[in-house]
Amino acid sequence: MLRRLLRSSLTIAAPSMRLQEKILAPSMDGKVPVGLAINRLMNYSSGPAGGDSPGSRVAEDSATHEDFQPTVKSSGFSLEDIVHQDVKENPVMIYMKGVPDAPRCGFSALAVKVLQQYGVPIGARDILSDLQLKESVKSFSKWPTFPQIFIKGDFVGGSDIILSMHQKGELKDLLADISSERKEADA
Repeated sequence: MLRRLLRSSLTIAAPSMRLQEKILAPSMDGKVPVGLAINRLMNYSSGPAGGDSPGSRVAEDSATHEDFQPTVKSSGFSLEDIVHQDVKENPVMIYMKGVPDAPRCGFSALAVKVLQQYGVPIGARDILSDLQLKESVKSFSKWPTFPQIFIKGDFVGGSDIILSMHQKGELKDLLADISSERKEADA
């Protein structure tokens, strides 16, 4: 019975004629194979491959009233400006998968653990929550992988570089003045 159900065609009633035309484009007999209809529905609701967000195609629909169109509020800063400002204002800045309290990748977790050994303030941004930010950071550093660690405004590298510097004692020297600044501020 399941086989017969899967092979059979079915007409799906759509809430609007426009939606039905876009998603269900019926075959000559007026029926749409179930798999094809589901695939078209998924593409319609989640946008084109690599779309910005679920439902992004609906917002582009010319039949959507302007009151329901998404609005973009710009702060006047580009993502490149934000990355530049992050690196400039944070003595230690890490762009990572997750956040320091909840890393979502082993390499990011390793980098955070190494940096936390020195008691320095760590500025961080989650690149998984904003893929455009991820691309901006890659462009800024000219480096393709994450995490990316910047110390005193300079790109240092990823977790492997930080670990190597830690093991050689180089990281201690590089972070010494940041650690002492924090101790003075806390006093």
